[in-house]
Amino acid sequence: MLVHYVTYEGIKFPPAYNSEHSLSFAHNEFLVRDDDIFNITYPKSGTRGTVWMTEILSLIRSHGCPSWSQAVLNSDRMPWFSTRLGLESALSYPSPRLLTCHLPRLIFPKSFSRSRAKVIYTLRDPRDVVVSYYYFSKMCNSYEDPMSFEQFLKDFLNGELPHGSWFEHVRGWMEMKDTENFFFITYEELKQDLHGSVRRLCQFLGQDLNDEAISSVVQNASFTAMRENPMCSSILLPADIMDQTKGQFLRKGICGDWKNHFTVAQSETFDRIYQDKMQGLNMTFPWDR
Repeated sequence: MLVHYVTYEGIKFPPAYNSEHSLSFAHNEFLVRDDDIFNITYPKSGTRGTVWMTEILSLIRSHGCPSWSQAVLNSDRMPWFSTRLGLESALSYPSPRLLTCHLPRLIFPKSFSRSRAKVIYTLRDPRDVVVSYYYFSKMCNSYEDPMSFEQFLKDFLNGELPHGSWFEHVRGWMEMKDTENFFFITYEELKQDLHGSVRRLCQFLGQDLNDEAISSVVQNASFTAMRENPMCSSILLPADIMDQTKGQFLRKGICGDWKNHFTVAQSETFDRIYQDKMQGLNMTFPWDR
């Protein structure tokens, strides 16, 4: 099925919820408040990394009590403020707001630079991102059905997928890595030590949670708990948006699944392009070791 993507500043966006107006408003007119907390990822950054961090932040906000997360859709708890529907919610939300997006730094709200708002940026091994994005695109009717994994990988490496280049997204946001209102974490770190990661997040957010509350956050943000929670698994989405017969929204939630999909030649090509595009960033991620 042919999909007519929305284009803003040269970047394609899926049409179901995005419009040129909503993206332009988010970029140029959205007023960031000092106590806003932004959850930012490139698409498919782990167990649906955006969804996972949404659950973690929701649970931290409610001091580990899962009732809010289990009763209110994640997109209502943490509006996608650059989309048509999410923008309206975000503008009407009382402070402090939890907000989310996939926006690259270049088209993030201009008012952010004059605020004390906080950003939490989650990254994931880009090879796993490709695999997750490929399966998601097959399910979601706002994306063109991939012709093949090989072609999808080429489009990813060339920055031609919706939401633009992973490399530019990461490089843009990591320019903020030394600022006090920016917190970055990898999906791999969350998987390896969720308890410790939640503690670090609480410290960054100035939330003083006791051991019992932190344990509750960890328990209720587990992959199993999220899969069983209809408020974050997207099983409530209509079939014309998400075809659940073609796969699961929360698919595997593992690291290294790319090894089951990449050929040796694809892996070598990826490594070469990755080294070239990440040159000068001077950072080592878990997947680089």
